[in-house]
Amino acid sequence: MSNLGEANADNQTIQYCFPNNNLSCTRNIKSEAEYIFVYAFISVTSVFTVFLNLLVIISISHFKQLHTPTNVLILSLAIADLLVGLILMPVQGIKLIEPCWYFGEIFCAIFPLIFYVVVTASLGNLIIVSVDRYIAVNDPLRYPTRLNINRAVIAIIVNWLFSFVYCFILLYESFISPEKNHRCVGECILYIKLGYIITDVLVTLVTPCSVIISLYMKICFVARQQAQHLNSVSDKKAMSEKKAAKTLGIVVMVYILCWIPYYIAALILGQETSDSLVINIMYWVLCTNSCMNPIIYAMFYRWFRISAKYILTLKIFQPSSEYFNLFLEEK
Repeated sequence: MSNLGEANADNQTIQYCFPNNNLSCTRNIKSEAEYIFVYAFISVTSVFTVFLNLLVIISISHFKQLHTPTNVLILSLAIADLLVGLILMPVQGIKLIEPCWYFGEIFCAIFPLIFYVVVTASLGNLIIVSVDRYIAVNDPLRYPTRLNINRAVIAIIVNWLFSFVYCFILLYESFISPEKNHRCVGECILYIKLGYIITDVLVTLVTPCSVIISLYMKICFVARQQAQHLNSVSDKKAMSEKKAAKTLGIVVMVYILCWIPYYIAALILGQETSDSLVINIMYWVLCTNSCMNPIIYAMFYRWFRISAKYILTLKIFQPSSEYFNLFLEEK
């Protein structure tokens, strides 16, 4: 193999990922404009995602008024979204423009596990959030006793543990047969049997979507019934719970809409999923969902806008700032 690369029939320069290695994969050289645009987009989106989710994490962690079971679940979701912005977005973005894998064989095996655990845990968080909102709207009087912060934390821990175990089993073959992850040096392919893909569709798409959609349909039905009786000041809490359910329902639906294209592409394209540009684009769509959640919070949650203002103006460093009233302007 020539270290200087070679030219194909279309006069497009082809080089090797590792010129000094005879087993190296080849790479097509793209235009400088393509590299600049993609890397700029990756950088901006990743930084924006990390920044917005840090605002959510700091807000819920710092302000005492936000220490509720629902917000603890949102905190877990924000942590997963933060990991997406820090790790998954940069790597998946690079895979869109760069055909070579420069991160080594170990990270080639670990990265899919990180990706699947984070996105599966995010989906698990949304299922728990749906159950939380259903109880809050359907049985508001007993909600404080049925779901408190300790139970929410336990649910989160169980969710993350289940996500790790499930994804490890799903990707186990790629660990015991690492040679399937690449055909030449500089390649990283995720090999999953079609049967596993179908199982994954049932476990992380069909079943969760069925549960989530049925719960939110019941929430809407109960909310419509209760809306006829919300005529007093004492019912403001119930109205607030319904608004929270509506907001988190939007978060759930956006998430599902980002998942469906990936599974359709995975089922159509088959086993070597990460070897396809289409799949890499679908992965990126999943990642960008992590940037959408804080934007939805900013649109519908006034407490998030107020807390973000306190954080950005550094007022959280004032004495007793954790006791600031974030619901003073809430209508």
